[in-house]
Amino acid sequence: MYRFLLSRQWVILTLVALALIPTMIELGFWQLHRHERRVALNTVIAGSLAAEPVPVESLTSPGAEVDGAYLYRRVTAQGRFDTAHEVVVRRRTNADDEVGYHVLTPFVLDDGKVLLVNRGWVPSDGLSQTEFPRIPAPPRGETTVTGRLMPDQTTAESGIKNVQGLPDRQIMLIDSAREAERLGRQVLGGYVELTEPGPKGDTPELIPAPDHDSIGNHMAYAIQWWLFAAGVPVGWVILARREARDRAAATAQKQQETAPAPV
Repeated sequence: MYRFLLSRQWVILTLVALALIPTMIELGFWQLHRHERRVALNTVIAGSLAAEPVPVESLTSPGAEVDGAYLYRRVTAQGRFDTAHEVVVRRRTNADDEVGYHVLTPFVLDDGKVLLVNRGWVPSDGLSQTEFPRIPAPPRGETTVTGRLMPDQTTAESGIKNVQGLPDRQIMLIDSAREAERLGRQVLGGYVELTEPGPKGDTPELIPAPDHDSIGNHMAYAIQWWLFAAGVPVGWVILARREARDRAAATAQKQQETAPAPV
């Protein structure tokens, strides 16, 4: 009755089904791990934002990588803004998805080291984004800044390529090692998203605090993949039984048609 399962069509269908099951199970676990990472990241962010600020040099140093446990950790530093070596980070959006720049200003600490401070978003002066934008000056003289500690930006994490040949004083990614070469000074690893002091006017727009309440749909996607995996053998059985039933009905019909008529 089920000899048709040995046919070429059904062997291929069975092999495809057997390949789909572990693939879907693996995709489910992939989404589960993404969910777990998101929950863990939200926990880190919430703790970092709630903690009291600490001196920035207690968490990073020249050439160091910012530890993931310190992501968005509030830090403080005392020194002076160096606007002469200020650059802008291209193709950054604000809360309204308008394209502009992030303003990256070196902040020279009292011990001579440099902290990179992202002072926020400013609009571009034109569609070409080749002209250096107008940027309000930061506070002059000795200043204490507070901000959220961030790791260096990379192409792997952001998807943004660090291209060459950009207009003067424009960069694509915030990279403390590159900035150390450009400035010829010791630059602390990572950078800081400024929160205080705020701008005197509307710009630069401070970067808003990250959302750490949403966990996304990864768990729902994981469950969906596992349900799909469970549905494959169920669907295979249903198709096989339907095929067997249809073949049996066709055989019975043929036998009835070929049977001699009663005398």
